[in-house]
Amino acid sequence: MNSLQFPLDLTFKITTLSNDFVAKDANGQTVAYVRQKMLKLVEEVQVFSDESRSELNYTIKANQWLDFSASYAFTDRNGKDLGRVARKGWASLWKANYDIFDELQMRDLHVREENPWSKVFDTLLCEVPGLNLLTGYFFHPSYSVARPDGTKVARLRKVASFFGRRFVIEKLEEFERGEEERLLLGLMMMILLERQRG
Repeated sequence: MNSLQFPLDLTFKITTLSNDFVAKDANGQTVAYVRQKMLKLVEEVQVFSDESRSELNYTIKANQWLDFSASYAFTDRNGKDLGRVARKGWASLWKANYDIFDELQMRDLHVREENPWSKVFDTLLCEVPGLNLLTGYFFHPSYSVARPDGTKVARLRKVASFFGRRFVIEKLEEFERGEEERLLLGLMMMILLERQRG
């Protein structure tokens, strides 16, 4: 997943029991099929090259069992460590905060929710019978991805869609070596975690 054509469109499947989605580039080409393994004590996500699931490219796995501050390690198909993403514990209760680390465990990128009120209203509207089917058309949380020096390199945002199942990743700056791969794997895991929260 390097040198992709942005923006990327992420669409969750609503016809499967598992929490999975397809990532497509600006040309409509599938670049990844992300599947969260069901009924696992330690959370695990598999990233395939396409919906056939014939070629596993990456695995994202929690470092511990059901912990609010767990981190999720990225490995490629050969088991090589590529980095990890970690939720910033209590700092994420109100506004989502995640750090993405490189393979040397150095903090590489920071993901921050831009307007937490969007998620609050989106969650509240989900509780209203009848309206919960249309929540995807009203409130759209967005998340900025920045380097430690504050330079914003990408933005993830929820877009209007039935059941709130579509997200878009926009590129804001040219990526440095290894950044694109870590950023995408980190955002893929973060989307799964944030959708579970509401």
